[in-house]
Amino acid sequence: MTDVDDLPFLRKQARTQRFTLGAPKAFRVAPDGSRVLFLRAESGTDPRHSLWSADLASGAETKLVDAAELLPGEEELPAEERARRERARETGGGVVHYGVDAGFTVAAFSLSGKLYTLDLASGAVTLRVDGAVVDPRPNPTGTHVAYAQNRQLHVLELATGEDRVLAGEEDEDVTWGQAEFIAAEEMDRTRGYWWAPDGASLLAERADRGPVPRWTIADPANPQHPANVVAYPAAGTENALVSLAVLGLDGSRVDVAPGEWEYLASVHWSAGGAPLLAVEPRDQTRMDVLALDVTDGSTSVVHTASDQHWIDIVGGVPAWTPDGRLVTERLVDGDHRLYVGDEAVTRAGLQLRGVLDVGDELLFSASDEDSTQIHVYRTENGSVRRLSTVDGVHHGAGNAGVTVLSSWSLEHSGPRVSVLRDGAPVASIASGTVDPDIVPNLTWLTLGERGLRAALLLPRGYEPSEGKLPVLLDPYGGPHAQRVLQSRNAFLTSQWLADQGFAVLVADGRGTPGRGAQWEREVHGRLADVTLQDQVDALQAAAAQFPELDVERVAIRGWSYGGYLSALAVLRRPDVFHAAVAGAPVTDWSLYDTHYTERYLGKPQDEPESYAHNSLIESAGELSRALLIVHGLADDNVFVAHSLRLSSALLAKGRPHVFLPLAGATHMTPQAEEVAENLMRTQVDWILRELSAVDKEIA
Repeated sequence: MTDVDDLPFLRKQARTQRFTLGAPKAFRVAPDGSRVLFLRAESGTDPRHSLWSADLASGAETKLVDAAELLPGEEELPAEERARRERARETGGGVVHYGVDAGFTVAAFSLSGKLYTLDLASGAVTLRVDGAVVDPRPNPTGTHVAYAQNRQLHVLELATGEDRVLAGEEDEDVTWGQAEFIAAEEMDRTRGYWWAPDGASLLAERADRGPVPRWTIADPANPQHPANVVAYPAAGTENALVSLAVLGLDGSRVDVAPGEWEYLASVHWSAGGAPLLAVEPRDQTRMDVLALDVTDGSTSVVHTASDQHWIDIVGGVPAWTPDGRLVTERLVDGDHRLYVGDEAVTRAGLQLRGVLDVGDELLFSASDEDSTQIHVYRTENGSVRRLSTVDGVHHGAGNAGVTVLSSWSLEHSGPRVSVLRDGAPVASIASGTVDPDIVPNLTWLTLGERGLRAALLLPRGYEPSEGKLPVLLDPYGGPHAQRVLQSRNAFLTSQWLADQGFAVLVADGRGTPGRGAQWEREVHGRLADVTLQDQVDALQAAAAQFPELDVERVAIRGWSYGGYLSALAVLRRPDVFHAAVAGAPVTDWSLYDTHYTERYLGKPQDEPESYAHNSLIESAGELSRALLIVHGLADDNVFVAHSLRLSSALLAKGRPHVFLPLAGATHMTPQAEEVAENLMRTQVDWILRELSAVDKEIA
């Protein structure tokens, strides 16, 4: 295999999984603060992750589980594990997920569907279950391991090896112990069971997908393969029926009383109090926090939040402190603020991103006035202290006392990982990511009357005397995700595009996170109008500052929501945009899932005009510019039906366009080096060709 240093950028990017392989992740801090467990690939090009330990006193790092040694060949993943990784956008292999007991005596993990345990004292690795295991986790006392297998929830007693089904049904539509599609895809809830603090029982999810419509994903490139039939809750249709039960290791079962809620957003069970359930109705305008009585399954409301548009799900809350105080996120004057009981922890203007740990003190992430940065904070005797001290995007793990800080910056590629004790650095953890050898030629911008955060990238070595540059917008542009973050790795692809001869503009508009609730809620009911207008405004404001931007040659490209935005641009603003590449676009919002779509547009039965207005298909007859549509045929998030219906509508209206199907590709972009490189080069060549045609029209 060619050495990675000799590869062109696009192949290097594919081989390194966007320069993430070799970065440590999934940190767990020992209760005595002596060491940290983490996952890391062997190198920046090896996709197999192994389990490591870092001794904080000596700084020594030890590989505890060698994935290559345990599994020299290819992984064979259960279908449920493949689906879990797709929802989590997990592209790596080897040990990608593990659990550990409260006392740090045993860890559990799956590899190629097999369940292993690791004795953290002796280092012994033991194969426990051979095949189809998903999400194994020890109980807090380290005596048992629970896992999901073939729609059932199992529990394994480590001392005796007894393995039994704790819950399961013959009905193929019913699963126990696994998060349903909507939870995993839209609510960042990947778990389907939660251990009691004493390790003697579990709170388990039962999901019945029987009412959910079935959609079929065929493999036209391999017609001999059977079609994949999936339960997909499109907007306006039925969701899976989710319920809960408390299951004791002694065989007892207490069903949780059903409530008037549609979505189980999160579950918290700690020694601080009764299990907490955060639940939402179908319209998501309210979130109730319920305390569960495990003896009879009854619940009581301990906190309620409501909003005329929607309530956000914030990771890590609600939760109990060890002394029984309720930790919540609340909207106060448009700010996402952290509360303990009725006391505000964070000040006005500091936007809470997520709660990382709740102990005697709290560990959390937030953005200050500058939404392009994310910092890690802790509480300290009633005050708040910022632990990350340099500009950038910081991720935290562990607790307020011993914190693992993974820091990404414009100043370096890959993360710098440090361990802090009471806020002071005591150790570092090595990162083995490959250097992309690209330093973005980037100008940081705040544009227009709304102060849109943006980055402008020009070709490296470019001088204005060389003439104007065609402009390429490279947005995501929708809710839930930011592109404009102070991390070098966020702009590597954009810089490569700039080096092909473009001025690349990346802008975050209204609806993107980090700037408060009012900013996020501007898109309610009008995704198309607001997000497109912000891209237009960003372009025009940037062009007013930089005369080297040629606004007579403007293209736009994006994937997922960015694909929707790109197609929207040439359909509705052909006066501004001359060519677009729409990757995996949502073209008809009635085909996208309930939780995401209905949050912004309501149900299609109730808001037909809103769905029509925000649809690309309704505008198909307006296309007068060049459009390239790219879509993976195996996509089970944004189904290829979106692009096929748009293509059919365009053809019916006599509007020429190009459609590029990707055989076997899911919503994640292709990882094969050749395909990844050629797909990007195809897009660039097509854009340059179309913008050249615009030049001829102007001449």
